[in-house]
Amino acid sequence: MNLRSWCLLAALVTASAFAQDGALLISGGGKPGPEIVNRFAELAGGFDAPVVVIPTAGTREQYDRSWLESTFLREAGFRNLILLHTRDRRVADSEAFVEPLRRARAVWIFGGRQWRLADVYLHTRTQRELFDLLARGGVIGGGSAGATIMGSYLVRGAPEGNHIMMAKGHEEGFGFLSGVAIDQHLLARKRENDMLEVIAAHPRLLGIGIDEKTAALVQRGELIVIGASKVAIYESGKAPLFLNPGDRFGLGKRLSVR
Repeated sequence: MNLRSWCLLAALVTASAFAQDGALLISGGGKPGPEIVNRFAELAGGFDAPVVVIPTAGTREQYDRSWLESTFLREAGFRNLILLHTRDRRVADSEAFVEPLRRARAVWIFGGRQWRLADVYLHTRTQRELFDLLARGGVIGGGSAGATIMGSYLVRGAPEGNHIMMAKGHEEGFGFLSGVAIDQHLLARKRENDMLEVIAAHPRLLGIGIDEKTAALVQRGELIVIGASKVAIYESGKAPLFLNPGDRFGLGKRLSVR
């Protein structure tokens, strides 16, 4: 049985017991190509669907409408983008701030440094509303830092630099995928061996590495590779498994809705 057939069989077995309709579109960085953008639009309900955009991983203190107009989402034709950003945890935990998430069908989390997202949104109403969006069948997409934050274990979370894979005090992600660590810019930045350190220290974790202009679509217990390059799967005691566009990998119930 070849790799593609084995992955498909694993996905079918695990997906049968998994009823969650929410989806994650986890991009490895770089400007997403049309395959990724169009799949995001399809999952969101079309280019007119309300999409919340979170740029908090970036360096700016404030983001305005002009920044929103310059994003790849606007360029691709999304017409109903809602900016959501703060540096204040109290604001992130307020009813007024999360109201746009309650009306949204989709969210895109932009890149930068993932610790900024964790510091502001972890254990707030914002994080809970993101889980609620998944529970009602919505989609959360994100690239680079916006991809890594989706795992339960946060790699490259050190404010001192993204070369540090495991940073005490900055090891918790949003946990949309439980028992998972996610890395990005995999081949473009020659990071294909970096996850091995994390899995050796935490052998119960599943590692996922995603190259640029490539995305892992996670839905109903399976991962499907979309885009131009590869996704790598890391498990304790095994060599990394590299998946190509169109390949599938069974994740079971690692997509968490709390």
